[in-house]
Amino acid sequence: MHIVRNALLCAVLIGGGGVAWAEAPEPAKTAKPAATPAAPPTSPAPAPSALDPSKGTEVGMVFESWLTPHQEGDEEANTPSSVPKQFRSQTPSLSRAEREAAGHRGHGQLRFSKDLSRAWVDVKIEGVNTAEINMFHIHCGKPGILGPILVDFSVATDLKSNLADGMFSVEIRNEHIVKTTEHGHGSVIGAFTMGCIIPSPSLSGAKPTKVLTVAGMAQMAQSGDLYFNLHTTGQTYYGDIRGQLLPAEKTTR
Repeated sequence: MHIVRNALLCAVLIGGGGVAWAEAPEPAKTAKPAATPAAPPTSPAPAPSALDPSKGTEVGMVFESWLTPHQEGDEEANTPSSVPKQFRSQTPSLSRAEREAAGHRGHGQLRFSKDLSRAWVDVKIEGVNTAEINMFHIHCGKPGILGPILVDFSVATDLKSNLADGMFSVEIRNEHIVKTTEHGHGSVIGAFTMGCIIPSPSLSGAKPTKVLTVAGMAQMAQSGDLYFNLHTTGQTYYGDIRGQLLPAEKTTR
């Protein structure tokens, strides 16, 4: 066989012994697949018909705490010598086991409005002599850690009268958090009321930013970094009963 004009030729025998050359047929061309039609543009899903900004004032997230002496980080007898007198016990202290035996305990809730403009605190105290209560706070810190004060309830209510019957209730707004962080500014007491730091970059500068809003407090609650701490004249530094705030369990019926 020979290649002629770049075409493949094949030999065909003819009766007289001669040979004739014929050009091989070209292979059939494969049809191209039809183009897939473009999908029509989609429109966004319709907005829910039940949008209602007024519902922002309703209760949204709820956190719960069971206060006990055994959640306190240490015994009052181990209060560091460097602690200022304002945070040292003025009356005899009881061990955690003694306070538990005496029935010192509490149960509380921290509820946030859906729009995070305010929070409500309700705590029931048992076994503790309410006349000896001298401080009640929300602190920031992991379990067992004695962290700084985020909310000093005394800036929002009169502790003595509010706790007289063992049931404590108060509404917290942004200004109460700000007032707590500003209390004792520039003094030794300021180290205990310095507020809690937001672990996030800030446009306000390189200096760490403090939690100054109820929304910031809600974020810390979701991270498990908040706890109630009730202090008495005999348990002033570490506290009498403490309870880490965790998401409230939903009751099934």
